[in-house]
Amino acid sequence: MTTLLTLLSCLAALAFLGTVAWGLVRIVALLEAIGGKGDSYLAKLRLGLRAIERETSHLPRTAPAINVALAGTAAGLTEVRDALGRVVQGLTKGGAA
Repeated sequence: MTTLLTLLSCLAALAFLGTVAWGLVRIVALLEAIGGKGDSYLAKLRLGLRAIERETSHLPRTAPAINVALAGTAAGLTEVRDALGRVVQGLTKGGAA
C-alpha cells in the first residue's frame, strides 16, 4: 500500500511539473516579446525609466530649498486670505447699512 501511494504521489508531482512546463513553453514567445531583445517593450521601458531618473536626479538636493520657498509663499497667501476676508466683511457690513 505504501508503494502504491508513493507511486501515485510521484505521478501527481510529475503531472504538476509537466503542466507548469507546458504553460511556460506556451508563453515563452510572449515573454521574449516583452523582454527578450533590445527592441522589446521591456527594453524601451527601461530606457524611459532611466531617462526619467536622470532628469529628476537633482530633485532630492533642491527639494528642501523649494519647500522653504513654498512655506514662505504659504505664509504670504495666508495673509492675503485674511486681508481679503476683512475686506469682504467690511463690504458686507457697509452694504447692509
